[in-house]
Amino acid sequence: MNLLGKKADTFAHGVREHVRLGTKISETVKGKLSLGARILQVGGLEKIFKQLFSFREGEKLLKACQCYLSTSAGPIAGLLFISSEKVAFCSERSIKVPCANGEYLRVHYKVVVPLEKIKGVNQSENMKKPSQKYMEIVTVDGFDIWFMGFLNYHKAFKCLQQTISQRLDDVDTF
Repeated sequence: MNLLGKKADTFAHGVREHVRLGTKISETVKGKLSLGARILQVGGLEKIFKQLFSFREGEKLLKACQCYLSTSAGPIAGLLFISSEKVAFCSERSIKVPCANGEYLRVHYKVVVPLEKIKGVNQSENMKKPSQKYMEIVTVDGFDIWFMGFLNYHKAFKCLQQTISQRLDDVDTF
């Protein structure tokens, strides 16, 4: 029973941290409900992944999790997908992008990093609030991509770490 209580507490804390990063609680909850409805309509996370990103023959979706992508304009809520070929993020909501004709186009914010371009993944936490955990993906060409506000940070980090190390092992065997 103690283990179950600890898991429930960890999950509740993850939900609280995830919701806290949003601008307004009502908007965050509305976004989560909309995302859940979309997942059901499409037929699951794997189908959403295949619709949003190019998908190779034999590629497997290993994990999908809700989180925030850290940007200079602030955190962007979305889904992080970890597959056997890539790490990909897509925002929950579309953002406005200015066009050459002066109008705005609404698009989803996407990030895709092939596993062979990932140098490593690092953990970090807020020194003042250690419960706030961050994940950094470092690419071979010197970019760093930060994610935060995971519902289950440890599972996401472990999956990503295992996927990258497995990919490195596969490369070493050739």
